[in-house]
Amino acid sequence: MKILHLSDTHACHHRLYDLPEADILVHSGDFTMTGSENEALDFLNWFCDLSYPHKIFICGNHDDCLYGADINGLDHNVHYLCNSGIEIEGLKFYGVPMFMKDCISNRQNRNYAKIPSDTDVLITHCPAYGILDFDDNINYGSEELLQRIAQINPRLHLFGHIHIQHGLIHNGSTIFSNGAIMNVDYSSLNNANLIEI
Repeated sequence: MKILHLSDTHACHHRLYDLPEADILVHSGDFTMTGSENEALDFLNWFCDLSYPHKIFICGNHDDCLYGADINGLDHNVHYLCNSGIEIEGLKFYGVPMFMKDCISNRQNRNYAKIPSDTDVLITHCPAYGILDFDDNINYGSEELLQRIAQINPRLHLFGHIHIQHGLIHNGSTIFSNGAIMNVDYSSLNNANLIEI
């Protein structure tokens, strides 16, 4: 199965041309820049129109307009995960967004603790501590998320947030993908990560 991973498009999704074919397209958050409803709707229209068999997205810290939103009316093959999961072709996907209200209230750590132990593909916006999370001499990843990943050993962890760390690494049991499309100074676009599992 081929999974195409995007993150941190920041309202520049219309600049993405000739995306490679895949079975599932995943966007791991920050599809808006200012967090406006208009930006979110523009992204959703674009995302729904893409011709991938299955599409999954979560929210990042820029997408606060969707905090607490009940998103209905999406196409049958478009899935919004908000501390929830879905099974597609035998793979169990689970998504944890990154809303600032949750981060400052410690709710985010409780959300990480609730990630099911049988998750195959984990989608978060935040990286795990020490894994493609380093910028400005700081590791921005979550230690709590790192601990949960060590407990469940997903086959794949898809995230973004730290633009300068775009890329893929494999630790022997889990493939980690930082899919940040915008580069560190928002001047150019990185390629999407295509992963086969």
